Amino acid sequence: MAQELLLSLDFPLAAPSANPFGYISPTKASHVNDQLGNKVPYILDGGNCEVGLESTIVGIEQGQTIIYRLGGTQVSAIEDVVGKVLILPQSSSNPKSPGMLKSHYAPRKTFILGNLEELMEKYSTEGTSFGVLSFDRDYTSSAASANFTLSKKGDFNEAAKNLFAGMRYLDEADISVILAEELPEEHFGKAINDRLRRAAAK
Repeated sequence: MAQELLLSLDFPLAAPSANPFGYISPTKASHVNDQLGNKVPYILDGGNCEVGLESTIVGIEQGQTIIYRLGGTQVSAIEDVVGKVLILPQSSSNPKSPGMLKSHYAPRKTFILGNLEELMEKYSTEGTSFGVLSFDRDYTSSAASANFTLSKKGDFNEAAKNLFAGMRYLDEADISVILAEELPEEHFGKAINDRLRRAAAK
């Protein structure tokens, strides 16, 4: 759709991301409308994002291939072509690419990352309302006031596709805190965990 749009224009086109800086990325047109609304004259709806994560950003410094931002292309696929890569850590200042700040992709509500069982017990005891963002377990019958499971089948592709929608759902729920867990560090797990850690960063 982006290529069709560019081919229909007789002038160059440049644009920023369709979401406020630092907030959860949109993965469907309604997310853009919720955030920008009357700030843009219209929204071109190409359907829900097929991957759900932003692009992987890769560069080369002094002959070394570097991943600045983990994303929709797996590290293993890149290494199959160029060999071993270096993944840059989070950066709190002077980022080399979008999405490198330590705190990014963050909901407005407090976002806590850790062991879900322990966190749920803690906040239940405190009497704090919370929602749960889990990988493949369903916490609907628990003390959580809201629950979003990224993939009940434990499918990393499905989890990546649902990540930001799940974060938005919980951010809009009537809760005080969002509790989440990291995924196994395989497949899209690395990129998803990267987003979760940035969302939880202070």
